[in-house]
Amino acid sequence: MKKEVFQVGQILQMFCSACEAEQDHSVETVSKQGQITKAACQVCETSSTFSRGVKTSVAMGKTKTASPYDRTRKYRKGQAMMHSVFGQGEVTDVIEPQKIDVLFGDRTRRLIHAQN
Repeated sequence: MKKEVFQVGQILQMFCSACEAEQDHSVETVSKQGQITKAACQVCETSSTFSRGVKTSVAMGKTKTASPYDRTRKYRKGQAMMHSVFGQGEVTDVIEPQKIDVLFGDRTRRLIHAQN
């Protein structure tokens, strides 16, 4: 099956972790094979980088800030957070009812959530 080839400037619908909704994103950079390596939300200016089609980091735009991490709060995939030690991150997976994987910069860490 042939992979879709993207171009710089192309507009795509993607989930924005800062807006917590599907938003238009502009493709900022692509690989030699035409795969997205960087895209930015047109609403909040959050920029995301990709490697082999997988999001590898998120940089918030100027108009939005991530809410502070709270272990008692329940998170879902795609939500943004600000951790006091690890910095800005995005939930990449909900592992168990009380465990989440969060991408911080270029490293994924497992955190707890929904703790009472």
